[in-house]
Amino acid sequence: MKSFASDNYSPIAPEILQAIISANQDHQPSYGNDIYTQQAEELLRETFGYHIKSFFAYNGTAANVAGLKAILKSYHAIICSDLAHIIVHEVNAATNMTGCPTLLIPNHDGKITADEIQTCYDDATYWGHHANLPKVVSITQSTEVGTVYTRDELLEISAVCKKNKLIFHMDGCRLSNAAAALNCSLSEITTDAGVDVLSFGGTKNGLMLGEAIIFFKPALADEFAYIHKQSLQLNSKMRFLSAQFIPYLKDELWHRYASHANRMAKLLGDGLSKIKGVTINYPVQTNQVFAVVPEKLIQATIEIYPYYIRDKKISQIRLVTSFDTTEEEINHFVELASK
Repeated sequence: MKSFASDNYSPIAPEILQAIISANQDHQPSYGNDIYTQQAEELLRETFGYHIKSFFAYNGTAANVAGLKAILKSYHAIICSDLAHIIVHEVNAATNMTGCPTLLIPNHDGKITADEIQTCYDDATYWGHHANLPKVVSITQSTEVGTVYTRDELLEISAVCKKNKLIFHMDGCRLSNAAAALNCSLSEITTDAGVDVLSFGGTKNGLMLGEAIIFFKPALADEFAYIHKQSLQLNSKMRFLSAQFIPYLKDELWHRYASHANRMAKLLGDGLSKIKGVTINYPVQTNQVFAVVPEKLIQATIEIYPYYIRDKKISQIRLVTSFDTTEEEINHFVELASK
């Protein structure tokens, strides 16, 4: 059965599975000292810049939390959107692990602006050392509702961070989808945009599991190896995680998978928008579609193509496409929804 519930529902992409199988040869040194991890780290440097420091993690929550833990002290605070994954669907894991509160900015189509960040910073620092000091700005790219920060928007946020000595963190669990949507390289919306710390996702885009934590300023990664270990992310057989990133980056599979998923979501959104009673809630820019739909549409589709009802009160649904979604499945869903 196929579904539109989540890109996490999708299988492992064939090329990625083959990379894991190919790494299953002979013995290799443990804890990331193997040839596959070394090759994957080199490809990350080629992709994001030779100055970076990178570490692999099992999943997105761990990547976000470990990366943030490295750059925060207990009296610091995180500025982010009120939809931010780090506080909502990651169950406030960052605060739990760092002790730092979050300062929330109401989102606009999933995004926050540089001006709003500046206002939030000014308000938070008014009381000086009698309140938590904002230290990190964390955004999600693409956002929790599938929208994308443009390169100009990222540069504006980076400028505010530099002005106020804030560290720019990016949750990039769907970074590939954002880059594909903007028709740019991964580095253009990270390295070149002034991002300091990145969680680079793979699980939602064809990998079995695994993300990369990337520090664009090596000093921020000082002694991070200890945090990596304490955060339970130092895989003893790291090669099976890191090997996935070799074809993912070398053969630009990240772009192929993400571009296809984005195109399928656009096709789905276009089809649904023509149905009476359907309202598309956000611009369909990547691989997520949010829509308020008639109850009868849900009844006609959800058992055949399972998905999540995001808000039962208004019958808002979320549909997510993947690297393996087909046009036939999109057309069939729209056909069912139209009845």
